[in-house]
Amino acid sequence: MEFTRLYNRLAPRLRQIARRLKTRVAFVDEDDLFQEMCIYLWKKYQQGIPEHLNDRYVINGCNFHINNYLRKMSDNVYMLSLEHPMNDDGQLLRDTLCEVTEPLYRSLDRKMTFEEIKNNGFSKREKQVLDILTQGYTVREAARQLGISHVMVVKYKKRLVDKWQRKEGAINGKCNLCQPNGD
Repeated sequence: MEFTRLYNRLAPRLRQIARRLKTRVAFVDEDDLFQEMCIYLWKKYQQGIPEHLNDRYVINGCNFHINNYLRKMSDNVYMLSLEHPMNDDGQLLRDTLCEVTEPLYRSLDRKMTFEEIKNNGFSKREKQVLDILTQGYTVREAARQLGISHVMVVKYKKRLVDKWQRKEGAINGKCNLCQPNGD
């Protein structure tokens, strides 16, 4: 059995299944569902789908696969509304998120400046400290990894901030490190 013939025969029914599932699942695109079933069909074809199986049996296998796929995906998806209360006081999520008013060009300029400083203005040890801290390690954990005291890590961290502020001040005429909107 040739795969293109099998695909052409089953594709309309697989599209119907994808369309039906899309109405129940908001976080996945209909085309993605269809493609996932086609990939499953291709894998089964590669494994050698027996010739005697009827189309309905193969479609049920695809349907079972896509439902299982969605079940696994939905475990990883947690949709949250901006109107969701964040604490017992009733404070909403939208009230806790800061509003970004910085223009895109300034944000990009800031990122490019950071890369420029990192590549040109930091010592080898400062780069090591920066890399470890940007991975989410605490000052004490960074010190342990580098084999230095946590006080030295704090000093390196201060030097990093100072260099950043000097570079940022040279570009903008003042320090914007802690004030993304330039105030």
